[in-house]
Amino acid sequence: MTRPRNSQHVPTRWQVTRRRALRALLVLLFLSCATVGCAHPRPRSSRAPVPSPTNPPTRPAPTPVTPGSFVEQGVASWYGVPYHGRRAANGEIYDMYKLTAAHRTLPFESVVRVTNLKNGRKLEVRITDRGPFVDDRVIDLSLAAARDLDMVASGVVPVRLDLVAAVSPLAGRFALQVGAFQNRENAVQLRDRLAKRFPPVLIREYDSPNGMLYRVFAGRVPGEAAARQLAEQLRREEGLSSFIIRLDD
Repeated sequence: MTRPRNSQHVPTRWQVTRRRALRALLVLLFLSCATVGCAHPRPRSSRAPVPSPTNPPTRPAPTPVTPGSFVEQGVASWYGVPYHGRRAANGEIYDMYKLTAAHRTLPFESVVRVTNLKNGRKLEVRITDRGPFVDDRVIDLSLAAARDLDMVASGVVPVRLDLVAAVSPLAGRFALQVGAFQNRENAVQLRDRLAKRFPPVLIREYDSPNGMLYRVFAGRVPGEAAARQLAEQLRREEGLSSFIIRLDD
């Protein structure tokens, strides 16, 4: 017997149960996404992450460090708690409500004009600390500076740095940070591996909010140009990228 054309198919009990289960699963997935959020959190500070010893980030080489000619572009970040009240690299107590910043190579007490390339805001900060050590970031600003540049919420912004004043900018020695480890034995192994060909190789302790870190520094050379040559040699012969760091002692 042929079924009439206008008849409707009646689902079985099993089909109804399966459809209900699928609807319930979709509802649970939607509620889960709405509760925890489907976006990554915005970064606030670059000081907590540690570069990988085998593939740390690099940055473009800056122009010579002289007032009026030093220009650097990259990404700025900011840092506050838990560094507020701790000792900065220059020895003074870090106050996140003052206009200060961290830079890898500029001498302490240098004054840098920072321009937020997104909104055109500018301000001047004093270099009191070392860092940042993440990606292409070129400066780590205090909370006060970040507020003036309107970058607290975003965490990072593209900036231009112009050196306004520096204390003996070409004096001093430079080294390369080639690794940072939570396990001291790993730092010792890297030091011993590089000690004969890239002396001196030193391990420096850094008491971070996430625990003690052991940072490995190679070389001690005059000027950033010599440091860049050493960095290229390390990359070519050892497969290591590195950060150029001014030695402040």
